[in-house]
This record gives sequence, structure tokens and C-alpha cells, in this order.
Amino acid sequence: MTSSFSRGNEFYFQCGVLVIGVLGTAANALILYALIASKQHTKHVLIVHQNVLDLFTSFFMIITYSLLLSNLYLTGPAGYWLCALLLSESFIWWGTLASVVNLAIITIERYLKVVHSAWSQNKLRNWMTYSAMAFAWIISFVTNVAVAIPTSAVIDGTCHSYEIWWSNTARIIYFTWNILVFYVVIILIFIFCYWRILIVIRRQARVMATHAAAGPSTSQAHAQTQYNQIQSNVIKTMIFVSAFYAIFWLPAYIYCLYLSISPRLHFTEIGYYGSVSIAYLYMCTNPFVYATKFDPVKEVLLRLIRCKKISE
Repeated sequence: MTSSFSRGNEFYFQCGVLVIGVLGTAANALILYALIASKQHTKHVLIVHQNVLDLFTSFFMIITYSLLLSNLYLTGPAGYWLCALLLSESFIWWGTLASVVNLAIITIERYLKVVHSAWSQNKLRNWMTYSAMAFAWIISFVTNVAVAIPTSAVIDGTCHSYEIWWSNTARIIYFTWNILVFYVVIILIFIFCYWRILIVIRRQARVMATHAAAGPSTSQAHAQTQYNQIQSNVIKTMIFVSAFYAIFWLPAYIYCLYLSISPRLHFTEIGYYGSVSIAYLYMCTNPFVYATKFDPVKEVLLRLIRCKKISE
């Protein structure tokens, strides 16, 4: 039984996440339009895919939390599947963790194109990119939706998700594996790849500065400079997105670790609501990063603002 105070907290939390979902859906849809309008969907497929995943997650925040606010009484097979697939938030986590995997894939792709440019030009193919995108969806589905189905149950009309485990050991292994793979390993990939990328970019900048000082720039040198600027713009954008992931999701993973260490540690409303609210805000921050740091998107958005002012 929950007190009226806890029900009130839960209601406000659900309303807050619903607002985050609406804002995230609108903002990510706008950025997706800008990416397509600026022809980036053919140049940076993985970045567009990243935005699609954030849009998917934000949309299912609206669906899931609208149902939670409805306070449905669940019965029968329909109630069970509604619990396992939507009320468990498994679709939100499906999109979230697929987005994290895709972010790591973008980081590795940038690393290969900058640090091992000759190898990437000869070996990287479009089918590898699309296979990596499919892998992001599949690994997240197996980790979340496929696990939510057997570990969810409807008791007295209420959904209990991720609670029915074969053993406490299985529960600890599952949550610990999630923390290690989707946070610790991902952060290590970010640190290693972007550290090496920045070293190479600085080295290239010094070489280009030396050529510029030696005499007038040739057309080839100018083209190389433009290419380096585009690469640098993309890398800066993705560094910000990666850094925001590391910051915004840290409280949620700390709380998850807190719960998985021992069954004696109990769920606390403040810990859960606080950490998850901060994590869900991540979906609203990404569009602002693209809007301010990614030049093609910024140009499209500025044109939209100018058109609106002229029409007014």
C-alpha cells in the first residue's frame, strides 16, 4: 500500500516526464526535419539515426506516461501485455539504450575516419553502417523488451515490471551487466576514441598552419582545410552529446547500482524519481546541442526563424 503523499509524488513525477516527452518529441522532430532539409541524412546517416532513436524514445514517453496517468486496472492477457510492453517502460529503455549503442558506434566511426583514415576509406562500406544500426536496435531489444516480458506480472490489477526474477542472483547479474555495458564501457569508448581524435586533429592543424606559412595555399590545401573543419564540427557536436549522456545518466546508474548490490536495500521515491527525471531530460538536451553546435542544422533553423520574421 502506498500513502497519499507517495501517490502525489508519483503523479507529479509522471506529469513531469509527460511534459519532457512532449518537448523531446517536438524538439527532436524539428531537428530531424533540419537534418533532412540540410541533406545530412545522406552524409551523416548515423547522426540522423541517433536523432530518430531520441525521437522514438520521446514519443514512447508520451504513450507510456499517458497510460500510467490513466491508472488503468489491468486484467487478462491484454492487461499483461500492456504491462510488459508499455507500462514497464521497456519501449522507453529500448530506444534509450539503442541510442547509447548508436552513440558509441558514431564515436568508433569518427575514430576510424580520423585516426585510421586510409584504412576506413578502403574498408568501410555502407552495409557495415546499416548493420551497426540494426545491431543497436537488436541488442537493446534483447536487453530490455525480451527481459521485461518474463519478469513482469499483473497483481491485483497493478503492473509489477522487472520484479519477477528466477533468483536474486539473476537480478543482480542483469542490473550489473547493464551498468557495466551501457555506461562504464560506453564512457571508456568515448574517452579513448575522442582523446585519440583530438590528438590527430591538433597534429593536422599544425601541419596545415606550417603549409600556410610556407606560401599561398593551393586549392588542394583549401579543400583539405574545409574537410577538416567539417570533421571538427561533427566531432565537437558528438563530444557534447556524449558528455551530456555521461552527466545526465550518472545519477540513474548510481541508483541502479545501489538497488542491485543487495536485496536488503529498498526502493526510495526520491532516489528513483530524482535520478530518472534527470536522465529523461537528456532527450531534450540533444536537440539543443545539434541546434547550436552542428552548422548544417543551425543554418536550417536560422532560415526558419528568418522566414517567420519576414512573414510576420
